[in-house]
Amino acid sequence: MDNQENGLGLENKGTVREAQVDRKTNETNIQLAFAVDGTGQSVIETDVPFLNHMLDLFTKHGQFDLNVQARGDIDIDDHHTVEDIGICLGQTLREALGDKRGIKRYASVFVPMDEALAQVIIDVSNRPHFEYRAEYPSQQVGSFSTELVHEFLWKLALEARITLHVIVHYGQNTHHMIEAIFKALGRALDEATMIDPRVTGVPSTKGVL
Repeated sequence: MDNQENGLGLENKGTVREAQVDRKTNETNIQLAFAVDGTGQSVIETDVPFLNHMLDLFTKHGQFDLNVQARGDIDIDDHHTVEDIGICLGQTLREALGDKRGIKRYASVFVPMDEALAQVIIDVSNRPHFEYRAEYPSQQVGSFSTELVHEFLWKLALEARITLHVIVHYGQNTHHMIEAIFKALGRALDEATMIDPRVTGVPSTKGVL
């Protein structure tokens, strides 16, 4: 993107795993706060109703806390808003996890949604990589373009510096298929970021993530 970022502020409050970011460009204006160790509470106000629904599911199933206030150039389309929220969420996740001491690091979660089945595999690796296997019956869910699911997830993985694999094994209803992804994403990220009392330092033979 060619636009400038202003007012970027990330916060990591000691052992409390949370962070916040303000991102303002010529295309979007976003304030986002994220807590890893939450209670599943969300306050989400964006110009993209379907994304609001998906982020609410992600938060609830991951037992995170998420507050998003976002406005964007939706008169053009939803792309910049969805992309930039993915960027902000990834940045806060990375900041909130700090040096990643004691985390489980890996997770693999299957979630069914009626006829659909999605799988999300995560490695909190500090190596951003994204693999995506999903074919939808429809290119739209309401006014939401399904190609933006890829855009959101890729920017989340890139900014959080995680390895993220997303597979939709099958399904007939596009809404169900995407919903299963976001539920699985929340549950997998929750598991991967859990503190394991057996882990000394970081879970890597390198000694650093």
